[in-house]
Amino acid sequence: MCGICGQVSFTTDLSKYESQFYNMQNKLYSRGPDQHGEFFSHDAVLMHRRLAVVDIEKGKQPMTYAVDGAVFTLCYNGELYNTDEIRNTLESRGYNFFSHSDTEVVLKAYVEYREKCVEMFNGIFAFAVWEHETKKLFVARDRMGVKPLFYSMCKSGFVFGSEIKALLEHPEIEPIIDNRSLSEIMLIGPGRTPGCGVFKDINELRPAHYAIYDETGLTIYRYWNVEAHEHTDSFEQTVEKVRFLVTDSIKRQLVSDVPLCTFLSGGLDSSLISSVTSEEFKKRGEVLHTFSVDYKDNDKYFIKSKFQPNSDPEFIRVMEKYLGGVHHWIVIDTDELVDALYSAVDARDLPGMADVDASMLLLCRAIKEFGTVALSGECADEIFGGYPWYRDKTIRSSEGFPWAQSTDYRISFLKDEFAEKIDGSEYVYARYRLTSDSAPLYSNMKEDDLKTAQMMKLNLDWFMQTLLDRKDRMSMYSSLEVRVPFCDHRIVEYLYNVPWEMKDHNGYEKGLLREAMRGYLPDEVLWRKKSPYPKTHNPNYLAAVSSRLQAIIDEGTSPLLDFIKKDKLTKLLTENKSQPWYGQLMTTPQTIAYFIQFDYWLRKYRVRFV
Repeated sequence: MCGICGQVSFTTDLSKYESQFYNMQNKLYSRGPDQHGEFFSHDAVLMHRRLAVVDIEKGKQPMTYAVDGAVFTLCYNGELYNTDEIRNTLESRGYNFFSHSDTEVVLKAYVEYREKCVEMFNGIFAFAVWEHETKKLFVARDRMGVKPLFYSMCKSGFVFGSEIKALLEHPEIEPIIDNRSLSEIMLIGPGRTPGCGVFKDINELRPAHYAIYDETGLTIYRYWNVEAHEHTDSFEQTVEKVRFLVTDSIKRQLVSDVPLCTFLSGGLDSSLISSVTSEEFKKRGEVLHTFSVDYKDNDKYFIKSKFQPNSDPEFIRVMEKYLGGVHHWIVIDTDELVDALYSAVDARDLPGMADVDASMLLLCRAIKEFGTVALSGECADEIFGGYPWYRDKTIRSSEGFPWAQSTDYRISFLKDEFAEKIDGSEYVYARYRLTSDSAPLYSNMKEDDLKTAQMMKLNLDWFMQTLLDRKDRMSMYSSLEVRVPFCDHRIVEYLYNVPWEMKDHNGYEKGLLREAMRGYLPDEVLWRKKSPYPKTHNPNYLAAVSSRLQAIIDEGTSPLLDFIKKDKLTKLLTENKSQPWYGQLMTTPQTIAYFIQFDYWLRKYRVRFV
């Protein structure tokens, strides 16, 4: 994995401004501490920071290739999981390769197929190609949105970067927010409207899109979407296909020239990935290292709930014995969890998922001490229907984002002068409706399957993107590459059309996945009821974040208080009410922490409101 940034301008000699581009590049250091590379010309600049994973010696970037008088330069962030197949195809068409890196394959695939190349790729990526002679920049992002790419249209041209922090180093891009930004933070956050960078004039290239920038301007295209059609496979055939797709995706993602490990929560998804990976490692004579997170004294304070019926450690121990590898327990204390709230903002460039982000950052930091690549179980719930809102008939039949049923509560924190200018309910509902209406459907769909398709589209475009943002930023902040096998687009394409009655096999959440992966897990893990990402239950955490927010209130000069009612923050600290902010992941302690992050972000990024 890497960090990329750069600019194309047809009005300014960019080669005169090397220092500003090095500043942008340096902001992406943690994404690529191993190597750096630069391409400077009059019209275009491409900057690269590399986290070396495959072909460490020959995969350096930016990479340039000349053929038939045309010259192409690439800067690329990502991994292809069908590199060998594409390389073989290109070799049959006369191309020669000097490395075994996927970077060279991406570049030469673009030369051969131009924008059609992205349709061939199975992987996670964001990349830019500059065509020297035609003076055209091509940028693209993977289908599922695993790897980020932000951009801004400035007076001097098109500026892009892997993270917002790189763009903010450009002298024409300022940390400015407006009412729309405030709506994103207070009504949508920690999610984001697809394509929105929250800061004014900063956008994100959406998943499954590519863009071309030349002297005529910027044009954006969508190259992939799920398609709706009747599912004709029997249940037995569906089980067999799912088993193949899941295992094949995991195996493809084990290519690495540096140490590789897995996350292991004791839940279904990470346990399956760890099991398949362990099996492959044993064939190679290697031992798998697995990692889990827990919190100091969580065993003492854990309380069962509807969303978290049991704690993870007992199931992690079952898997530890089953896998026979080396397991690492990362136990986080309250103070370091609270302190990491600030680093999590630095990583995300925005207020985020509070301690859910912070603990992931600390876990990734610990994993990095062992290896450079890890596999994680994100996105199975979105695809196989694992979340509670898939199965709750009341939620399925109602409108609105199922994880964000708190618009009135959220907007009540805003000062009146902002709340009056923002129609909160309409802002959120319009975005829900646009996505729900865009779900591909086919005629004569059963009502259950129609609702499932719409729910899956909402999850793919919104909730999953929030989790992918989290995993990318927290991991790359620690220079750790994380791969997500369930995000293989082949799995998504297939599962989009599988009927709900199959996905909910035997009334189990993700029942289809469980049935398909029999034999890979002990029964107590295979049939374990879903449990979300672990949070601390230690009352010291609530006390610690409450103390820090109270200090912000007492100080009285915080820019947070320019937007947020002081009395509502005080009430948040004193009212014994568990009001969800963002699904089951964020309730009162996390809401308090979110406001702490909001305050820190306003100060650290010197945010200005217009």
